[in-house]
Amino acid sequence: MTATPYNRHMQRVLAWLGEQGVRPSDLRATYESLPLSPGVPNLLKFLSKHRRLFELILISDANVFGVEAKLRAMGARSLFRKVFSNPAGVDGRGFLTLGPFHSHRCPRCPANMCKGKILREYLEQRAGEDVEFQRVFYVGDGANDFCPAEGLRPGDVAFPRKGYPMHRLILQEPPGTFQATVVPWESALEVERSLQELVQGK
Repeated sequence: MTATPYNRHMQRVLAWLGEQGVRPSDLRATYESLPLSPGVPNLLKFLSKHRRLFELILISDANVFGVEAKLRAMGARSLFRKVFSNPAGVDGRGFLTLGPFHSHRCPRCPANMCKGKILREYLEQRAGEDVEFQRVFYVGDGANDFCPAEGLRPGDVAFPRKGYPMHRLILQEPPGTFQATVVPWESALEVERSLQELVQGK
């Protein structure tokens, strides 16, 4: 039996929730109350304090409705120059609907989103605007975070959540093939400490 892709599964879930009388306002309240991973509030405070040093984007295979709701509830939306997530909207029935982010040819990623393509295109766009980054830091945990991390260069840093799919896939790579420095984390406080060391070294 083939598993239903996550994006398509969530389309069905949202339609079912709408049929049960769950409104977009109910879903917004749920998204706003979702707990963050350990250490993330501290990491966001650190990044806010040093926002002139980092340009932040967020790439999520969730949906723009939920991601934006959570960021705004935390007062953190302004930290991110760009949010990339699956489009969501309210249809004529008042149901929250979900679509794919884009199409791509990456065999590693789900059909609705290739985070590696998103990151590459963003970096290319910024280079075309004469913005050059000294290095890229990529924080993630899912299997779909491996693709963009795999494209990082020497000098860049991948922060995989310890024991999660992104970390396991990195560990499966033959020695010497993964170019970026790898810093696994259990709490985002470990990410903050790594970035703090960089800031203090400036």
